Amino acid sequence: MLKALESAQPGTRLATGELLDQLRWNGDGLVAAIAQDHDSKAVLMLAWMNREALEETLRTGRVCYYSRSRQALWRKGEQSGNQQVLREARIDCDGDAVLLRVEQRGPACHTGREHCFYLRLGPEQSELTEPVVVDPATLYGPKA
Repeated sequence: MLKALESAQPGTRLATGELLDQLRWNGDGLVAAIAQDHDSKAVLMLAWMNREALEETLRTGRVCYYSRSRQALWRKGEQSGNQQVLREARIDCDGDAVLLRVEQRGPACHTGREHCFYLRLGPEQSELTEPVVVDPATLYGPKA
């Protein structure tokens, strides 16, 4: 549990900077960020945030992640136009994950599906469950 929460009661106000200081950032300075549709409650995607991305998201209301492959901030929708607008951010009880309740504008997944969890796993067989709603080539251009 985060130290700042040990004796806190509902309605207690806490300094955001102090809470961010206590997050359990991994060895790369990142924390898991789960994006959830604010209205439908559907889980859209999982990405990573460093402190700068989380602070920018809280400050601007436009969701910003940290791209591990590019080693840079990644503002959701900067290429595809499918932005996420922050409605609410929460930290889990262990301080090692962030839940972002968002207004998703367009598909959340880079595959053109509404969300990234479109593969249902089974013990013997797995199944694709969601259709592509927007051709990724229209979002990102044709693959080279």
